[in-house]
Amino acid sequence: MSDTTTRPITNERTENEITEETETETESTTTCPECGGHLVTDTEHGETVCEDCGLVVEEDEIDRGPEWRAFDASERDEKSRVGAPTTNMMHDKGLSTNIGWQDKDAYGRSLNSSQREKMQRLRTWNERFRTRDSKERNLKQALGEIDRMASALGLPKNVRETASVIYRRALDEDLLPGRSIEGVATASLYAAARQANTPRSIDEMITVSRVGEMEMTRTYRYIVRELNLEIQPADPESYVPRFASDLDLSDETERRARELLDSARESGLLSGKSPVGLAAAAVYAASLLTNEKVTQSEVSEVASISEVTIRNRYKELLEAEHDVKAA
Repeated sequence: MSDTTTRPITNERTENEITEETETETESTTTCPECGGHLVTDTEHGETVCEDCGLVVEEDEIDRGPEWRAFDASERDEKSRVGAPTTNMMHDKGLSTNIGWQDKDAYGRSLNSSQREKMQRLRTWNERFRTRDSKERNLKQALGEIDRMASALGLPKNVRETASVIYRRALDEDLLPGRSIEGVATASLYAAARQANTPRSIDEMITVSRVGEMEMTRTYRYIVRELNLEIQPADPESYVPRFASDLDLSDETERRARELLDSARESGLLSGKSPVGLAAAAVYAASLLTNEKVTQSEVSEVASISEVTIRNRYKELLEAEHDVKAA
């Protein structure tokens, strides 16, 4: 009787002791035994070093990276023995097999007629297996549309990834019935560009999209509301670098345009006005102040905004800066 009562107590003490030892080991691996500072791992030298006192806690650690070295992207692709990373920009996240369109073998030699027919059949069946239902076909078409528009607008890869995630969420939450694939894809890309602080104007989106402005804006508001996307109002300054680059203006002009927008923000001029128009007007006004020859028509063409808007806004910006300096 006494044995049965003491065994659980002994086991419980043992478990507590093990837990305390584990916690102590964890603390010792993250803190310096000398000064209690934070430890960092130097993978290049295989050492664990204290950031504060420089004590080398461990050395000759195991290198878990590849045993080969590469000095450029092509050499890394040749030596790597793993596949490409998964991506949301492909409907199957890049996990399926792709069969190239060239009718050549691994040595670059052309295939004969029977082998070409065989490869064509394999491509056909591979496409059928990759898109097994209507949902996957929908996703494949939409992601291709997002990639096409992003390429035309010069948007970076992170914006394409975000737009793909937004479209996937809309598809999973059944927001597509009654709306076109192109409309939701355009709205997703527009929202992703706004979130990444690389916005594009509605006119620019409509230029590369296959839907009209009314459908795009209505779908965008619906997607943002239903998915609870947190999108801040577009900042005019985010358009300035692109406009200045397209017009081949100097860094001084770009900096001057930012200063004009800062003065306008202090005077409360930015509220209720188009950020694209304000950015275009700031670039034009800054070019005048720095004696760079840029016409209103050139700025209008780059920013896809009317010359009348530029004339009205740039005068307001100059007046706002004068008022701020005078105050």
